[in-house]
Amino acid sequence: MDWGTLAGTALGAILGVSTTLLAERSRWQREHSARERAVKQQLYAEYLGALSLTTHRLRDLKRSSDLTREERVGQAGEILGSTNAYHLRYQMLIIAPEHLGDLANQAFTRVRVLRDRFDGPDINADAEWSSTMAAVSEALDSLRVAMRSDLTSD
Repeated sequence: MDWGTLAGTALGAILGVSTTLLAERSRWQREHSARERAVKQQLYAEYLGALSLTTHRLRDLKRSSDLTREERVGQAGEILGSTNAYHLRYQMLIIAPEHLGDLANQAFTRVRVLRDRFDGPDINADAEWSSTMAAVSEALDSLRVAMRSDLTSD
């Protein structure tokens, strides 16, 4: 038997298997990145939606003139809990990059401060309401920009 033929066949087999493995690894990485991006995209949309819905409902609650202070305080707490924002916040802190998690936490904190405005004696006479709403809007805008940047950087 000719050793040259045997060595050539073995080298060809090694190159063929190596090329196939590299191609499979590359395909797996692309699919993994696509799945990771889809998960992030879904989470980011849900989180922004939950915070926006909470803000909208709190704004509507402020306009409700037929409620007592105690009813408003109770409903304000229920609103934040009912939008799934707490649950999504923890997912953001786990899945999102650290800088984005910080922005997500900051936006949540601003929404919670908005909710806490209802603890005052009269929400309709609250001089801080407008500045608190502006801070929430600013935090949500910053978060949205960072999320978009994260999704397009992959």
